[in-house]
Amino acid sequence: MKILGNLINLVMISAIAPIALGCNASESSFNIPLAVQPISSATTKNNIPTGFKKSTVVKNLERPWGMVWLPDGAILITERGGKVKILRNGVLEPIQIGKIPNLFVSGQAGLLDISLHPRFTENQFVYLTFSAGGEQSNHTSILRVKFDGKALVEPRVIFEVKPLKSGNQHFGSRMTWLPDETLLVSIGDGGNPPLELNGDLIRKQAQRLDSQLGKILRLKDDGSIPIDNPFAKTSGTNPAIWSYGHRNIQGLFFDRRSNQVWATEHGSRGGDELNLVEAGKNYGWPVVTFSEEYTGGRISEETSRPTDMVDPKLVWTPAIAPSGLLLYDGDRFPSWQGSLFVGGLVSKSVIRIKVEGNKTVVQETIPIGQRVRDLRQGQDGFIYILTDENNGELIRLEPQVRKD
Repeated sequence: MKILGNLINLVMISAIAPIALGCNASESSFNIPLAVQPISSATTKNNIPTGFKKSTVVKNLERPWGMVWLPDGAILITERGGKVKILRNGVLEPIQIGKIPNLFVSGQAGLLDISLHPRFTENQFVYLTFSAGGEQSNHTSILRVKFDGKALVEPRVIFEVKPLKSGNQHFGSRMTWLPDETLLVSIGDGGNPPLELNGDLIRKQAQRLDSQLGKILRLKDDGSIPIDNPFAKTSGTNPAIWSYGHRNIQGLFFDRRSNQVWATEHGSRGGDELNLVEAGKNYGWPVVTFSEEYTGGRISEETSRPTDMVDPKLVWTPAIAPSGLLLYDGDRFPSWQGSLFVGGLVSKSVIRIKVEGNKTVVQETIPIGQRVRDLRQGQDGFIYILTDENNGELIRLEPQVRKD
């Protein structure tokens, strides 16, 4: 019971704060809203799940950020410095891409996520998010290119986030597609510590409906704005907004079985969140949060306001720095079907979360030993992990074959 005792000491939200017990005492999580919940733990060996093995597929990736599978099984991988590489038949090679307009590489800024159009086989469209501008004035942009089999050609910037911000943090940038072929893209709140923007704190932009910072945006495949977005017809609001009150989402996943959108976002000194996101809803940042200032003290005294803001499904304090998210539906790991997998940059791990209806329970933590930047389910049903290192790796989780 030592781990349980440590977790209770770490999470003193209330005497009855529900704890979903993971494997690492440095990672605590609790369900929201606060209520009496049974404590659960995965059946593991030494608190580490068994029945799988980790295989390094490729090394020598320089700060990789996102990946996507081509129909022929090759994988496109972005590197934050501005390169795209292709892994085909076990060989990793750079592919030609025209100059990315005004690419800003610094801190968290650079070339970020990558995604294929739902009808890629017809139009060959590839979408890239990137940071554009400079230290004092920058924003998240979306670049659409075509893949001709050898190179990424015909670049076109189809969307630029407004307003401009300064600094090199909080660009968001995860993408996921909805069944109607509209694109959801996460946009960070602008950065921490808070900076002034036209007399308004940057991070409070997440609550402003005339700003695209701290939001999930919904766009058509050409970058235009759908007329049925939740605020498209509301005076004084930005029509691209799909949801708001977000700090910095770097995990975004659409579950086609349930038609649900899941997201993970970074808190500030704790308060990382797993959210079930719906159109038009407010997710609280920075008005309602478990986060603390990096200089000490709470950011807000409110941790829940269910009358007008949506509570997260899980909160991590201390921070895991979540990045990369998937809901597994493959057949390689039957016992993992329907589980969410969350990558952690600070925790250097992958966390499996059991989903029962809209309730979530942490099941187990898989140590990776490197900063986890992205998670995807491959065409082969295995789970693939990108690690955010100067010598980053692509790692595959695959079943452990028993030897009797």
